[in-house]
Amino acid sequence: MTVGNMESVELFDAGKKGRGLRATRELNTGEVVFAEPSFAAVVFDSLATQVCHSCFRHQANLHRCAQCKFAHYCDRTCQTACWDEHKQECGAIKKLGRAPSENVRLAARVLWRIHKDTGIASDSQLVSVDQLEDHMADLAEEDLKKLKSDLHTFQGYWSYGRKQHPAEYISRIFGIIKCNGFTLSDQRGLQAVGVGLFPNLCLVNHDCWPNCTVILNHGNQSAVSSTLHSQRRIELRAMGTIPEGAELTVSYVDFLSVSADRQKKLKEHFHFECTCEHCSQHIKDDLMMAAAEGKPSADKVKEVTAFSKECLEKIETSRIERDYPEVVKLCRECLEKQENVLADTHLYKLRVLSIASEVLSYLHHFSEAANHARRMVEGYMKLYHPNNAQLGMAIMRAGVTHWHAGQIEAGHGMICQAYRILMVTHGPNHAITRDLETMRRQTEIELKLFKQNEDEYLAMREAALKK
Repeated sequence: MTVGNMESVELFDAGKKGRGLRATRELNTGEVVFAEPSFAAVVFDSLATQVCHSCFRHQANLHRCAQCKFAHYCDRTCQTACWDEHKQECGAIKKLGRAPSENVRLAARVLWRIHKDTGIASDSQLVSVDQLEDHMADLAEEDLKKLKSDLHTFQGYWSYGRKQHPAEYISRIFGIIKCNGFTLSDQRGLQAVGVGLFPNLCLVNHDCWPNCTVILNHGNQSAVSSTLHSQRRIELRAMGTIPEGAELTVSYVDFLSVSADRQKKLKEHFHFECTCEHCSQHIKDDLMMAAAEGKPSADKVKEVTAFSKECLEKIETSRIERDYPEVVKLCRECLEKQENVLADTHLYKLRVLSIASEVLSYLHHFSEAANHARRMVEGYMKLYHPNNAQLGMAIMRAGVTHWHAGQIEAGHGMICQAYRILMVTHGPNHAITRDLETMRRQTEIELKLFKQNEDEYLAMREAALKK
């Protein structure tokens, strides 16, 4: 599929939800419904020196723009490929004397692009950027204060000859970004590194149990000539078979929250009441708050739930302070309290298992980490959609942890399982899937060695770990 191809979808009136997109033909599991380049995108302030401003890859030793001294790139080729986007920004940063916040930078990039392409960058773009929802009337007082501050900074930053815009119009651009901005991840999908605007994607409505998923495809940036670099783009992929005429949906929030919390988050950030089936019928809420099978008393469950909430706050503080021994200590205490009281699908237990496995892996306590990762994955599989990208990533991490722990059979099995999911959500050419394929092959070789001669395999592994 070429970037911008919208032949498989059409715009329609989705009733109370406003506009929406629906399939014009049956779509297969894992199929790219459409791909779309960003209309405008920026790297987060906090990562401006660590992430390429052209391809959004997390890289070491980036090349800095000699003019504004703010933008960073993989190399001269990436810088050349991005110059059309950056040239107005470069002059504005020099004029202001500093780079403003990511919100201001993105709003300016959107306006510069509107001036260049009149709000529609290609024939496949279904609506103009300034036709997107802004929900200005729904903004809270705190958001309005921030908007006023951003607007003041913008007016000192904006530069486009003598062309100026009314404050109301600029405010509307900020509102569009707040409601429609899509978080961009690095090339491994492990860290949020920026935010962008994708007009066609903005037309896809929310469902807590969606039929599509969105990933950022960084494209091919290896070409020597910048003209051959593929565009930074999102891909909308079908999570299962979608019949002709069905509405296309994605989830704006992580499913791992009870329905009331998801609804609250969606109302606060996106200004709508979620009435999807999973929210209306509170599907899986019982699992997310479930007690252990031994049926402990309601008072005991309440006590441990309160303890877990308090403990998670302490764990997060210790994580921020990088006091990892303390994180492990708190996780062990919390899991001991939760045992035989909270089910392995309980949200608080899953959160502790996730943090414990991650930190223990970092500290090279792989056997204990693998045990927690296994339980976490078992819980996730009862809650998430079977082709959910976050489920696939969690199983991949668990598989790697088991591999490092020397549990090669379990590790290989999980890596294969993750590969099947990520082939649907990310496709065969994504960096994550390619990495996973390499791991799958390696663990397959090691598993054969293990089955042929277990002692020899363990001795080989022990020797490798000592290097």
